[in-house]
Parts: sequence; C-alpha cells; structure tokens
Amino acid sequence: MDAATTLTHARASAGLSLRELAGRAGTSHATLSAYEQGRVVPAVDTVNRIVRAAGFSLDAELHRRHRTEDGLERGEELAAVLELAEEFPARHSPRLDYPVFPGR
Repeated sequence: MDAATTLTHARASAGLSLRELAGRAGTSHATLSAYEQGRVVPAVDTVNRIVRAAGFSLDAELHRRHRTEDGLERGEELAAVLELAEEFPARHSPRLDYPVFPGR
C-alpha cells in the first residue's frame, strides 16, 4: 500500500475531514490533500505522524525474498516443481515409463 492510499484510508476510517486531520497532525489541509492525491510523497515519519493523529498505528513487516540460483523466487520454483510432479503417475508401476535423466 502506498502513502496516499494509507493516509486516505486512515482519514476515512477515522471519519475525519482533511482540515480536522491536518489540524491534529500539525500540517495544512492543502499539504495533506497533496499527500492523499499522490502529488507529493511524504517521508515515512510524516506518514506515521498523520496516521497516529487519525488514531491508528503504522506497522510494517519485512519478509526476506528468497531467490534460487536461476533467479526464480521460491514460490515460482515451488509452482514449477508441482507442475512437473503432475506429469508423473500417482501410483508407481513396476516399470518406469518415463525416460531416465542423466545425473549431474
């Protein structure tokens, strides 16, 4: 979610007008309007101050993105493996009907 969406959502959820929230946050309503319209991108501490003035807290979580050696993300790698697994029979027969791949 971007800053404009976050600020608009916080203000609307709090039931505040631009002027009310701007007054609580110590900024002008014109500046707050520019933030909400995406014309100006506020600093993170500014977004936090405005969100807190609306009665909310700003929480963020970081998640490490894992990439494999070939550049695929872990989710894409898992999807590729599952697609490959669908090609094999659910029950094994005594005889292998697929070609044997050479080892590395």
